[in-house]
Amino acid sequence: MVDAVGTLTAVARTGLLNPVRPDRFVRMARALRERGPTTAGLVAAAAARHPDRTAVVDERGTLTWAELDHRTNALAHGLARIGVDAGSTVGVLCRNHRGFVESVVAASKLGADVVLLNTGFAAPQLAEVVAREGVTALAHDASFDDVVDAAGLAATPRAVAWTSADAAPPDGTPTFDDLVAAGPSTPPAPPAAPGEVTILSSGTTGTPKGARRSTARAGSRSGAGSQAGVLTKVPLRSGDPTLVSAPLFHTWGLSGFITAALMASPMVLRERFDPEDALAAIDRHGVGTFVAVPVMLQRILELPLDRRVRYDTGSLRVVFLSGSALPGGLAHRWMDAFGENLYSLYGSTEVAAVALAGPSELRAHADTAGPVLPGIEVRLLDDRDHDVPAGASGRIFVRSGMAFEGYTGGGTKQVVDGYMSTGDVGRIAGGHLYVEGREDDMIISGGENVVPSEVEEVLLRHDEVVDAAVVGVPDPEFGQRLAAHVVLVDGASADHEALRGWVRENLANYKVPREVVVHDRLPRNPTGKVLRRQLLDPAADSPRED
Repeated sequence: MVDAVGTLTAVARTGLLNPVRPDRFVRMARALRERGPTTAGLVAAAAARHPDRTAVVDERGTLTWAELDHRTNALAHGLARIGVDAGSTVGVLCRNHRGFVESVVAASKLGADVVLLNTGFAAPQLAEVVAREGVTALAHDASFDDVVDAAGLAATPRAVAWTSADAAPPDGTPTFDDLVAAGPSTPPAPPAAPGEVTILSSGTTGTPKGARRSTARAGSRSGAGSQAGVLTKVPLRSGDPTLVSAPLFHTWGLSGFITAALMASPMVLRERFDPEDALAAIDRHGVGTFVAVPVMLQRILELPLDRRVRYDTGSLRVVFLSGSALPGGLAHRWMDAFGENLYSLYGSTEVAAVALAGPSELRAHADTAGPVLPGIEVRLLDDRDHDVPAGASGRIFVRSGMAFEGYTGGGTKQVVDGYMSTGDVGRIAGGHLYVEGREDDMIISGGENVVPSEVEEVLLRHDEVVDAAVVGVPDPEFGQRLAAHVVLVDGASADHEALRGWVRENLANYKVPREVVVHDRLPRNPTGKVLRRQLLDPAADSPRED
């Protein structure tokens, strides 16, 4: 259990326990009693306590918490008119802007389930996931209309969450503004049960899996304990403007949104990440917390110094990272440039938060995942599910109250005596957890999971490819980049760019290899398995000739 005094101190430090007017307190309590700690409940509670405080800042301007609450009430009624109810599953295909927030909150107010769709999906992947997850309605940006049509989803009940000058809504499809304008803005009746949120995660087959979570889990004793464990280490403040640059459809971006709602803090959102634009937003809005993934910090640091110093980033107190391992030297380079404000969280969609490293820990050990969080238990197991000796490397298993509820297509992560696998290998030394890599062949590039077999299968569908293997090559910016090794038919005309374009037509952008290497044959062992280590290092694992 998290120490009660430490927890209370941490929560008080955020400002969440500051005095509140009695009438507002009553409205807050009613909102949470009726809707629980769901996104709908958190937004309604924030609107009750701080109605005039800014909730969202994006390219279209600002919304207060009261305006966001009223708009999502009206939007919920509008979605109901196109057939969304407590039995529905709403697919959300949106970038970082108010439309994503409104989609999730309005669906929550109806008790509908939500599936967060990766904005990098090609049409075949989108069609597959929508069918498997039972999506019955779509909320999407106008810029994704072509991919929605190509996926065969034009007839699916849908609404356009976001338009821009170069992306107008298709004829006959209502926009969120249309649905909101039709009203009413009164709250819909609370659903009998909260909806669930499904976040997509790549499994060992390479097909994106749906990881299901109940939105009410955060309010349980275990969920509160996990959140309190983070608050004991990270100096978050209620009302601090929070720039959420991590994709909102990812676990980490969604966590940033939920934390901002819990804190009634303004969410600063930009449709697309740009390093200089991020610095400008920090300066313009006095951002106190920056929720990002490591590659975003690398891109900021790559800006010329004379462009970086144009912006005042002195308001930054917390730069909160997760999603992928910190590349070597990044933590020190960031803190040398922007101060001692870096906090790196280790966890996963399946097991939630596990360990956290703050500025002092990252200064001392730049490769640490940090101490395990209060209330979380970790075991390191060998291949026979036995504990490894102290200091030895093993498979990382975690026990907490925030493990996911299983994959929507069936199955779950391996569980041993109540401890769930993270899929990673690591060690514990000096009270710190060190993550050494993936248990399987998973490639993590820029925070995105890529299973080599999925890309290999696409390459092998090309008429001129007879063999293919994909490996992760160390990359200073993305952690890893994809390299494809192929064998072509005699007389093939396909070149590097043609094969990359073929993959891009069938898979998400982050699964497109950065390089393609042509071989006469791929190295394999006697059982036919590709010797991936030899592709990375030709001197390693040379195949035995029988």
